[in-house]
Formats: sequence, C-alpha cells, structure tokens
Amino acid sequence: MHPEHRWVRPMTPVGLTQRVLPPDAHGERRLALDVRWNAFLAACGLLAVPLPLEADLADATLRQAGCGGVILTGGNDLQAYGGDAGERDQLEEHLIRRAAAEGTPLLGVCRGMLMLLHTYGARLTRLEGHAGTRHELTGKFAGRTVNSFHNWGCVQAPPALEVVARAGAVAEAVQLPGTRIAAVMWHPERSDTPDPADLKLFVEMFGKD
Repeated sequence: MHPEHRWVRPMTPVGLTQRVLPPDAHGERRLALDVRWNAFLAACGLLAVPLPLEADLADATLRQAGCGGVILTGGNDLQAYGGDAGERDQLEEHLIRRAAAEGTPLLGVCRGMLMLLHTYGARLTRLEGHAGTRHELTGKFAGRTVNSFHNWGCVQAPPALEVVARAGAVAEAVQLPGTRIAAVMWHPERSDTPDPADLKLFVEMFGKD
C-alpha cells in the first residue's frame, strides 16, 4: 500500500488537552502535544484533535469536529501542587464534569488521572522513585509492566472513584463507576511499539456503541 493511503480507513476524532509551555523570549505562552500521540491513536482507529485552553472554544471544537470523547494528556503539575497552568486545570475540570453529565467517554493519562482524582477530592502525595522507571501492576492489569513518569500520586482514592490497578500502594488506574470515565498513570503513547492491552483499552473506551 502506498504510504499516503495508510490511513484511508475512517477514524473517530477525539479531543486532546495539551501541555502549557512557559512564556518564550517573545512572551508567548504555547500549547504542546507529544507527536507520538498521533501515531498511537491512529493505530487505535482514532484521530487526535488538539483542544484550546478556553472551555467554550474546547466545547465548540469537540462538537464541530464530531469528537467521540476526550483524552486528558500528561504534563504540567496541578496548580494546587505548585503548577503554573491554572487555566489548564480549569479546562480539564470542566471537561470531566461535562463528560460525567453527558455520559461521554473521557480517559486521563498521567496528569490526566491526577486531575480526575483531584476533581473528586483526592489528596495527592509527593512520590519518590516513580519518574523515569517501570513497575509491575496489580489488579485489573495484573502482570503488566508499564512506564512511569510522575512525581505525584494517590494512595487513598476518593469514594467516587474505583481503583482498578496499583503499583505497590499507589493507584495506577481508576474509573468512575457507571460512566465511561477512567484514567491511567502510565503513558501508552511513549512505547516504541504500542502494547496490545493499551490499544484494546482505547478502542473499547472510544469505540462506537
């Protein structure tokens, strides 16, 4: 098959939040998204649609692009824990509340899971030895060894969220029962070869009913 025909098959658009970069030499604050997201999502039959920071514009983008859900991506500490991107926190809390109210899919990744935990009242803990390593999971994803790039985590999840995977005592995956809202602490997009379990997770989360 000719390379330009590789992605001819229909793909479901999904909205992705983005990392907020500090001001550059010209005073510009910019949004950024790991380029690896595009190929990973394409392998899942999904098309990445980057979202703006403004909640109303993000809603319009999701609606007009026909997005089948939202992914809260990594990057930026939460403002409550020393981060400097409060607008992103506000946007992502809005998107979480929106997904819960409308019954639409939302999946948090790393910071995205921390935002989900924070939104439902969890207290985060500063962690040692969880950045730039790999660890084995227990629970729903038992037997998997995943990457880890986070300095914050949660041991005791709030009552609203169910912990479905852990690395030791630290929550590594959660879900909001009765909804299509879930989150994981590892980065599926950073694997050189996508893990079949991650592909399955994303296909099931954002696949057509």
